[in-house]
Amino acid sequence: MTAQEFDLVVVGGGPGGYVAAIRAAQLGMDVALGEGEHLGGICLNWGCIPTKALLRSAEVYHLAKTSSQYGIKINGIEPDLDAIVKRSRKIAKQLNGGVGHLLKKNKVEVLSGHGRLLGKGRLAVEVDGAAVMEVSAKHIILATGARARDLPGMEADGKQIWSYRHALVADAVPEKLLVVGSGAIGIEFASFFNTLGSDVTVVEVLDRVLPVEDEEISAMAHKTFEKQGMRILTGVQVKGLKKAAGGVTANIETADGKNEAITADRVIMAVGIVGNVEDLGLENTKATVDRSHIVVDPWLGTGEPGLYAIGDLAGPPWLAHKASHEGVICVEKIAGVEDVHPLDAMNVPGCTYCQPQIASVGLTEAAAKAAGHTVRVGRFRFIGNGKAIALGDPEGMIKTVFDETSGELLGAHMIGPEVTELIQGYAVARSMESTEAELLHTVFPHPTLSEAMHESVLDA
Repeated sequence: MTAQEFDLVVVGGGPGGYVAAIRAAQLGMDVALGEGEHLGGICLNWGCIPTKALLRSAEVYHLAKTSSQYGIKINGIEPDLDAIVKRSRKIAKQLNGGVGHLLKKNKVEVLSGHGRLLGKGRLAVEVDGAAVMEVSAKHIILATGARARDLPGMEADGKQIWSYRHALVADAVPEKLLVVGSGAIGIEFASFFNTLGSDVTVVEVLDRVLPVEDEEISAMAHKTFEKQGMRILTGVQVKGLKKAAGGVTANIETADGKNEAITADRVIMAVGIVGNVEDLGLENTKATVDRSHIVVDPWLGTGEPGLYAIGDLAGPPWLAHKASHEGVICVEKIAGVEDVHPLDAMNVPGCTYCQPQIASVGLTEAAAKAAGHTVRVGRFRFIGNGKAIALGDPEGMIKTVFDETSGELLGAHMIGPEVTELIQGYAVARSMESTEAELLHTVFPHPTLSEAMHESVLDA
């Protein structure tokens, strides 16, 4: 089999892989990208984008139901789940085609198939388990992403037990829904189905929902979700799931050893992800794997010279924008671009698109104190923001954490209207190493939600 030669081969066409391939092509490299399923990866096809389309539909439905609060009378409102899902899939398909166009425009050769490492700088492209070609390159970037974690005996079957992929194409709104896991994925689906009318219970093994967020934000989210009608159970474990014709019964054990049976029509398992490290030929390299993720250095290099890993495959935070940024860093370092910097994970904002939205960047108050900082904390509730009141959405808060001595912005944490858009202001501030002084003297427009950001700084 004749091997095609490239400067760089990227394995995986998600938001890390296709961005890395395009940047490499822009820098003059001869690039190939291998993808065995869908260009755009999980994020575009089965994650970030289609879930946001679903949540937008739920938001519109909620606004229609509450339209009388805005002086608008609408009767006979009901959700059409089939149409909601079709809209979501159409948007994913549109963006999938856009990625293909971008790759073609930048002269990246797309190889359709599964990539398997054969040794230093060599890669087989397989279709249905059979090699269809061999490629070689001085540099290979692995960007194969991750998948939903299954718990033994509680694996998703697509019928009564769903993963996020099954929930994205649901054929009905469950009357009763149990969501196992309260991270971003679990809470977003809980919020979606709760808005559409499901009786939702969320269970979380840790002591609070959205456990990566600041404790105050988690507490406010917990209270808001319960106000919306969700049942939230924290500090509990699912010991087993029993499927029957009438639904699925979960055996729940509390921290003090008590047991409860919860029966639901459907269960969504959202208990984390595992990296797609299997069947890549890593045994033919010096790369090492730790808890399903490939170990990398600050420049995304593995233990095998010329082999790199980016995105979810390389570990947390498991976010599409982190993967894209790592792809650019990796390629620019390979190309010898000046002024390339390793990624500071503390400057990567995280967003959860439930209702209300949640967003954060940097250290929580507890983490800042644990790191030895003497902190000054500011808070501002949206109930004091004119734009939020005018929108009819005044629930929530912005919290800022500063180092008392230097004035450094250590972290920012938000819950409320459109905070997934607002958080970038603080992300820019952290990237520019702004202190409270610059933020204090920044003029924020009125009336906007962003004024609450300034007020939180002033409060600190």
